[in-house]
Amino acid sequence: MSEYGTGPGADDAQVGSPGTPRQQTAPMPPAATTTPAQPAYGGHAPWMPPQTQANVPPSPPYYPGYGGHSFPAPEPVPAVAPRRAGRLRIGVAGLVAGALIGGGAGAGAAVLLDGSPATAAPSASAQSVTIKNPETATTATAAAAKAAPSVVTIYVSSGSNSGSGSGVVLTDDGYVLTNNHVVTLEGAGTGTVQVRTADGTLYDATVVGTDPSSDLAVVKLKDASGLKPATFANSDKVQVGDIAVAIGAPLGLSNTVTDGIVSATGRAVETGSSQDDATVLDAIQTDAAINPGNSGGALVNGAGEVIGINSAIATVASQAPGSQSQSGNIGVGFAIPSNTAQRIAKELIADGKATRSFLGVSSRTAADDQNSGVGDGAEIVSVQPGTAAADAGLQAGDVVTAVGDRPVTTSTELTAAVRSKAPGDKVTLTVRRGSDTKTVDVTLGSTS
Repeated sequence: MSEYGTGPGADDAQVGSPGTPRQQTAPMPPAATTTPAQPAYGGHAPWMPPQTQANVPPSPPYYPGYGGHSFPAPEPVPAVAPRRAGRLRIGVAGLVAGALIGGGAGAGAAVLLDGSPATAAPSASAQSVTIKNPETATTATAAAAKAAPSVVTIYVSSGSNSGSGSGVVLTDDGYVLTNNHVVTLEGAGTGTVQVRTADGTLYDATVVGTDPSSDLAVVKLKDASGLKPATFANSDKVQVGDIAVAIGAPLGLSNTVTDGIVSATGRAVETGSSQDDATVLDAIQTDAAINPGNSGGALVNGAGEVIGINSAIATVASQAPGSQSQSGNIGVGFAIPSNTAQRIAKELIADGKATRSFLGVSSRTAADDQNSGVGDGAEIVSVQPGTAAADAGLQAGDVVTAVGDRPVTTSTELTAAVRSKAPGDKVTLTVRRGSDTKTVDVTLGSTS
């Protein structure tokens, strides 16, 4: 058990406590041993920033560790050194993953890739997505044609480290949303940032703000104008089976489009390279092909509206102890819901930092039968005084089995459910105390 701000252990998670969460784990054991509203922002209008802005220094480096093999990034970014692969824990036995910084540095490998050789790959110039034959155009064609002009490729270099990812245009004057692990080079530190738009124009950029706990960041293009802001959908209305189109720069290949469906919503996902940098996402899962370099890019619906920011993929863990492997898409990718992404982006633009909801408990996965490997809720280990949980009367030993109408079977699911809400939101927890079950109303606190 550990505090959430320092990363949950195999059976513990701190729900909503301060810190910089994100972690890496070994291939997952069964669920019982795994630790595993904001009003809609979006609709059909272009994204609008707040009136106030603040250019602040980037946050201190942290290490999400989503590396893998590497190869020279498109000019003018220097060649990339090999880096380590991160992992992801999603409550499904045998799956791990890494988030998706690529182009300069591949990702998504299931194991550490220290010392793996660099792999050469050609650079790809930007190209527009256009509808050439309306009679044969598909839903994906139309969605890509609308959304692709709002997706960019991001190049980051710092000393001997460099990499690339993707981003989504928020405003016509150059605010762009991406992943924190893209701009921090997996914790190597923020360096020189350049952004290539869909029409091939290359801009210098600066980091406005980062939020490691949500794996989001905002950069600002220098002297940009006339960019096409993305249109954001209400991610609360996303349904399993909806069309999902991923747009980004996998392996540095700008304006790459893949399609699939929404495989799941509200998927609790733990990502990170160590227990000291755990991030828990309340993710949209998709089978649209997502690969290293898609990080920070757009997951859009059939209307070309952004429903999520692509952030992580799962890979199948190697069965041989100590062996190394690396792979890309296996049809299990994860995106940060657009409502969450927009809320965080607005706060980063306004203040250079973001807030998140705060329950104030440490928890671990509970099970009726500890030998069954099946989670039965999130058992509260401790309650921090003066927090939302303390005010609501929660106690150590209580087992949370639902947040609203959302079932909770693991500590990770409790964290994700809390993270899906905004500070100040009121939620109803279903709590088992001894042989009794009751509901508890909680007004979530706030922490940055």
